[in-house]
Amino acid sequence: MSVNYKSVQWNRQKIIYDVILLGTVALYIFLFQHLANQIDPSIDARGLRIRAYGSAAFILLHVILSIGPLSRLSPKFYPLLFNRRHMGVTMFFLGLNHARVARIWYHDFGNVDPSISVFVSNLHYLSFIRFPFEILGVGALVIFFFMAATSHDFWLVNLTAPVWKALHMGVYAAYALLVGHVTIGALQSNRHPFLAIAVGVGLVWIVGIHWFTSWREMQKDNNDLAKTNEDYFVEVGRLGEIQEKRAKVVTIGGERVAVFKYDGKVSAVSNVCQHQNGPLGEGKIVYDCITCPWHGFQYVPETGASPPPFTEKIPTFDVRLEGDRIFVRTIPHPPGTPVTPALIAMEVAE
Repeated sequence: MSVNYKSVQWNRQKIIYDVILLGTVALYIFLFQHLANQIDPSIDARGLRIRAYGSAAFILLHVILSIGPLSRLSPKFYPLLFNRRHMGVTMFFLGLNHARVARIWYHDFGNVDPSISVFVSNLHYLSFIRFPFEILGVGALVIFFFMAATSHDFWLVNLTAPVWKALHMGVYAAYALLVGHVTIGALQSNRHPFLAIAVGVGLVWIVGIHWFTSWREMQKDNNDLAKTNEDYFVEVGRLGEIQEKRAKVVTIGGERVAVFKYDGKVSAVSNVCQHQNGPLGEGKIVYDCITCPWHGFQYVPETGASPPPFTEKIPTFDVRLEGDRIFVRTIPHPPGTPVTPALIAMEVAE
């Protein structure tokens, strides 16, 4: 979405991002195969491609899973968040190519159809070391397929945000399957501990960065200004704490609220964007609309509704001023409810 209230399609920023992304992936695959050939010229070229595509997809998945938590820690990562879907689709095709070459290399020379051989060639399901790790990779690839196929906003609108979000949360299940796929596969075919150690380091990083950002968010919520469902006004701060056309985020009754100051007025809305739960309070007002810093979705501060033809709505809150002190009502209005903003007195503004 743009400040002119229309969908943003392909633009110069996205083209540059995709060129950098695809160029980096191509360079990694080239260097992987070249250096591996230098180290051991006896390695088969097809086996190298299997490892190159698989490792590129696995590394890219770690980057994708890191972008969300890092964006919570610093706005500098917002551009990556804005283009994360392109990275996810690229990762899926790398994984698909890895699976395609591996299927041909390991299952194309028998009497059984290769697609069937993947599932029946190893039946040691009760053994950890000899477990058919390929099945774990297939399971992860199926999840990534549905995520890649529904990555467009068309599916976000038609599936509804909660369903779409639940579907794409499957990335964590896919990641768990891939950790098992790579770890068990390494134990069966690679005696060198480097790969298992690298997977362990990646797992610790992903779990650690998610835990740390969750802990940070919990600390913010612990400063809840009104831990009750009673209907009253609670003081949230002073006008001088908020920059013009920016917001202060507070927690009221367990819900994060963005309090915006703009054009001599103060309005309060839910901090959660209906698109992908982005933090509206970290954005700013552009062309009279609150603009989400993640993907540019916009809302009119007085109504909590997106400008036509868009239909997203967020809850609104009553606001009142006593001098330069800001008070917000603890009970929100239903999404899209018009609320008269609090007007800043001239002497207070001066």
